[in-house]
Amino acid sequence: MAREPVFQSNAPQDPIPSKGPAEKPLLDSSFSPDADLFDEQLRPKRLDQVVGQRKVVNLIRIMLDACKKRGDTLGHLLLDGPPGIGKTTLATVIPQELGVELQIAAGPAITAPKDLLPYLTNASHGSVLFIDEIHRLPPAVEEFLYPAMEDFRVDIALGDGLNARTINMQLKPFTVIGATTRAGMLTAPLRDRFPYREHLDFYETEDLTEIVRRNAKKLRTSISTEAAMEIARRSQGTPRKANNLLMRTRDFATLQDANGEITDAIAKEALHMLEIDGLGLERQDRRYMETLYNVFAGGPAGLSSLAHSMSVPPDTLEDDVEPFLLRTGLIQRTPRGRVLTANGYEHLGKAYPLAGTQAVFPSNQKKLF
Repeated sequence: MAREPVFQSNAPQDPIPSKGPAEKPLLDSSFSPDADLFDEQLRPKRLDQVVGQRKVVNLIRIMLDACKKRGDTLGHLLLDGPPGIGKTTLATVIPQELGVELQIAAGPAITAPKDLLPYLTNASHGSVLFIDEIHRLPPAVEEFLYPAMEDFRVDIALGDGLNARTINMQLKPFTVIGATTRAGMLTAPLRDRFPYREHLDFYETEDLTEIVRRNAKKLRTSISTEAAMEIARRSQGTPRKANNLLMRTRDFATLQDANGEITDAIAKEALHMLEIDGLGLERQDRRYMETLYNVFAGGPAGLSSLAHSMSVPPDTLEDDVEPFLLRTGLIQRTPRGRVLTANGYEHLGKAYPLAGTQAVFPSNQKKLF
């Protein structure tokens, strides 16, 4: 069954709700939090509200200003970067700036050309079609999308055999914005049909601190500068993690402080109970490093061996645990396997073995070779 397109209003909205007496406070016990509602509430509505990614934002602003000046349709745009880094936010901000309609589709949900057809036929002039995880589109859907992106037309086959005929349907000019966490999995023909391509990287602590402060106001919660910095520092450079930690910390503040203020002490206590250390490592991250040290004497160790030792699927370790450990230099990938680095030994509080010396196993482990 074809998926119905979803439209988002292009009317400007105030990012900070007014505190009128008729509104229900977010901290009311009768209010049941919803993840989608919070995500929509915390998401910026205009380009000037986006914090961080200054280079990308400036380039997008140039694209939008030039498009408005020409009175033309914006060219297709591809956004790539790690999860939770703001690709969807930018994709929803762009139609707000242009004053056009937005349709949102998920790549994994579009399994056949007929699933994509309603989005194309309902696209108004200059509207934006945002396809999340676009690298997961099947080849048949990609082929169907090519003429729609280039010539704004689709060819629909009706009937079978000798009675088959093809209808050429003209579409209104529109913009495709694709988001992907794995740009390398995109086929070259699809990637080349995006004249604009921007890469989003991890955020600096200063930008994450500002995001936490702004979102605390949107959630009608006061937070100290020190607490905002503490949350930002442990967010692994990702705004989504920062927002999640902010909401978790707010729960602790609601119970411990009469005014619900998130102080530095409350933030540290909450993060300690959530088992997130000062570097931002979670319990699974530390368990990975401890297994690499205790079981494999710091490495090298293969991914499958680590996964079996931890009773965790290998793809979970590779996609969820290892990226941050590699980015912070706590582990290394070598041809022989994963190895703890000097920084990794230091974070675990262990002595780093000197070059040319034999690895020292922990006292509770027996040397088997």
